[in-house]
Amino acid sequence: MALPSETASGAGGRFPRQVGIDAYGNGGFRFAEMSHKGSLLCLPDGMSGWDMPSAAELTLESLAPVLEQAQGLDVLLIGLGSDIVAIDPAIRHAFRDRKVIIEATQTGGAVRTYNVLLAEQRAVGAALIAVENAR
Repeated sequence: MALPSETASGAGGRFPRQVGIDAYGNGGFRFAEMSHKGSLLCLPDGMSGWDMPSAAELTLESLAPVLEQAQGLDVLLIGLGSDIVAIDPAIRHAFRDRKVIIEATQTGGAVRTYNVLLAEQRAVGAALIAVENAR
């Protein structure tokens, strides 16, 4: 089952609450007995598709949906795909100004940490770039 459409026109997918991620790899994620192909945002208002093919394209603008919900977050985990790259200082400053800690790592580590913090009922969000191979 795929992520339900956000609108009748099919502009993006959205699951209406934050849940743990059951699996990742093969270019997507599984959660809540559904699958989602592509990158994923996990935020206080729910889970949604994220048009982010690689860490090289990560910008402050691409994280605008996260910034809009920053007041509900203590930690943002950024899953950078299969590699670890430096995060633009402007991104770090924008979230620091909103008192949100950023942890950037490979997507697998971000998924595992997200699940633990969510289970602990912490104010956590995740911006996860899809990978082909789970590690």
